[in-house]
Amino acid sequence: MIPLAQDGGTPIVWTTPSASRDATHLSKWRRAVGPPILVAGTRTAGASDDLTIVSWNTNLGAGDLPKFLATLQAGPIVLLLQEVYREGADVPARLPADAAFARRKGGRAGGPGFEPVDTVAAALGLSVYYVPSMRNGGSAAAQEDRGNAVLSNLPLEDLRAIELPFERQRRVALSASVRGLTAAGVPWRLRVVDAHLDNTFNPRRLWLAAEYGRARQARALLAAVDHGEPLVLGGDFNTVSGFDDAAYRPLARRFPAVPATDRRATFLGLLRLDHMFFRLPPGWTATFRRADERFGSDHYPLIASVQLK
Repeated sequence: MIPLAQDGGTPIVWTTPSASRDATHLSKWRRAVGPPILVAGTRTAGASDDLTIVSWNTNLGAGDLPKFLATLQAGPIVLLLQEVYREGADVPARLPADAAFARRKGGRAGGPGFEPVDTVAAALGLSVYYVPSMRNGGSAAAQEDRGNAVLSNLPLEDLRAIELPFERQRRVALSASVRGLTAAGVPWRLRVVDAHLDNTFNPRRLWLAAEYGRARQARALLAAVDHGEPLVLGGDFNTVSGFDDAAYRPLARRFPAVPATDRRATFLGLLRLDHMFFRLPPGWTATFRRADERFGSDHYPLIASVQLK
């Protein structure tokens, strides 16, 4: 992985694969999207010994985030969201002839209940860090892009964006540090990572190579984020083989501290595509579970309860 220039003055450290084949493909997808979003929220969590971290694929606005949050206890929270979207003038209206984009789905075309991630974050008073991975449809469809976002009522700092090796679509993982105070006033800091691996295969390869491609992306993600610091990694890893998938196994080996005891399927009740991984500071503990509802998405949220002492 090599560093890229920061985007438009936004304080984000970028890395991208060094292979020339990856660089050629990724450059075409970059041309179709707008810049990242970083907006501070109006709500700030108070001191607490508990932290909630959620990983959820919201299916391009189909997931009802306010309804889901109403089921959780108040306090510090970090949301690692996949498949959120942004619309408007920041997304290029016209595309270069060689730009690449994804087929349009969800977004404004999903209906009046579908809201862009920055709109939802503002309504909830949460800070938002969003980086688009791909455009949501071509020039004639809409000025929309889609990708991952981190939302929180804690400060989002030390922001990083990690372009993963190219398989079928451009994928950008996000990394940020959050900080707060325990009930006793002791300061703490934790890195969170939000990932979404490719869900299918490169058409130039056999179908069986899809798992190889995800594993390649997982290894690159590990190389970019695994520096021994306390970290929570969540995302949609598209592990069609569940806990036996080649993309899951290297991550589980590196982050074995909090095993998954709730092993229920996360995609339509059929497949376990979503996972969370933990390396916690000394004295911290955590458990995580799958929510019992999808709240409009095709994925169930994963909910981690972290105790800070």
